[in-house]
This record gives sequence, C-alpha cells and structure tokens, in this order.
Amino acid sequence: MRRPLIAGNWKMNNNCAESAALASQLMAMLPADKEVDVAVAPPFTALAAVAAVLKDSPIAVAAQNVFWEESGAFTGEISAPLLKEIGCRYVIIGHSERRQYFGETDETVNKRLRAVLRASLIPIVCIGETLAEREAEKTLTVIGQQLREGLKGLSPEEMEQVVIAYEPVWAIGTGRTATPGQAQDVHRFVRDLIARIFSERIAEKTRILYGGSVKPDNVDQLMARDDIDGALVGGASLKADEFVRIVHFKT
Repeated sequence: MRRPLIAGNWKMNNNCAESAALASQLMAMLPADKEVDVAVAPPFTALAAVAAVLKDSPIAVAAQNVFWEESGAFTGEISAPLLKEIGCRYVIIGHSERRQYFGETDETVNKRLRAVLRASLIPIVCIGETLAEREAEKTLTVIGQQLREGLKGLSPEEMEQVVIAYEPVWAIGTGRTATPGQAQDVHRFVRDLIARIFSERIAEKTRILYGGSVKPDNVDQLMARDDIDGALVGGASLKADEFVRIVHFKT
C-alpha cells in the first residue's frame, strides 16, 4: 500500500513571518498520527524560518527548485546540499512554471533529479501536457517523453526514492481540473511505463501525485482513484483550513 503524500507548493507567496505563521497553524491543526505524509514548499527566503517552526514535527519541508551542481560560480542558484543543510526533505523538480518561464527541459530535469538523489533528498518530479497537446491527443506521447528523458539513467534503487507529480499545465492556477477519470488514465499510463522501464515492483511502490487546482471540493473524488497517491497543491495550500481539509481527504 502506497502511503499518500500531500505537498503544498506556496510558490512566490508569503514573506518569512507569514510563512512561519502558516507553518505554525498547520502544525497545530494536523494530527501527528495521520496516515498521510505532508510537506510544504515555501519560497527560498522562508525555508529556514519554516524549517525552524516545523523541526521535530511530522510536516516536512520542500524546496521549489534546485541546481545540479553542488557548489561553484552559479549566481542565483541553490544546491541540494545547501537545501539539505537548512532542513529540506523534498525538492520539487521540473514544475511546468519552471519549464514555461525559465527554460527547464527534460535534460535539465534529469540533471537536477540526479543532484537531489546524490544529496539523499526526495525528488518530486513534475510532468504534464499543455491544453494544445491534450486537444491534439498528444497527452500520453508528451508524458511518455518527459518520463523517459527525465528518469534516464536512474538505477532501480534510485527510482525507489522518486515521487512523480502529474500536473496538466492547463489546470494549474486556472481553476480547471482534470476529471478524476482523466487523471486516473494518465496516472495508470505513468505507472505502466515505470513498470516497463524499471519493474512492476518499483511501479507499484512509486507514488504518483496529482496537481492542478486541487481543492477541498475535488480532492475526495481524485484520491478515490486507484493510481492517485496524493496531491501537489498550489493556491489552496496558502490557506490553512483548506490545506488541512485536503490532507484529511475522504475516500
């Protein structure tokens, strides 16, 4: 049985004080014995403040991005060892906004993924198609290429540490959400492809999250599907009550 993961991506929102306050709210509202892994990804400037608040709590800290080198003359970048030192456990890689606005490619996703694994952190690798690609019935072709290229060269042991997040680009921040059936179809395809690349055993262990306008009023239907193992939550993760309701999904 795959343990669900609910991760909140705060994106470029909340200063240090606001981030620490939200983390404190979540820590007070979420029970320690809930059978769900929970993580939050504040902006870089608030990582230390949030990590301090959540230290020794069941809520993990995630970074929203990472560079593939460990150190060097790379102005403006952050390495995996630096993120680990500050208290991160997860790192989001290849989010569609990174691909759309900042030139992320399947190749750089692969390089970042390897760096995260070298640092013994848990990567959350994002994949997803645009509206034009879905309307052209290219969803599975696009997803397949992103997976094959993004996971290229990984050993079976490394793949066991990877979390996948399917985020249809057309559903991120738009209020539109893939239907539970649409999401399940892609998640099943992803799991089958992982089985072909690695093994059935690894595919069955891999957690595949859904992201794209996940809210309290749709999380139950999404999480009821066999191959949806959690959610990567955007806007709703900025409101403690909404995020807690998502963590407390009902199936």
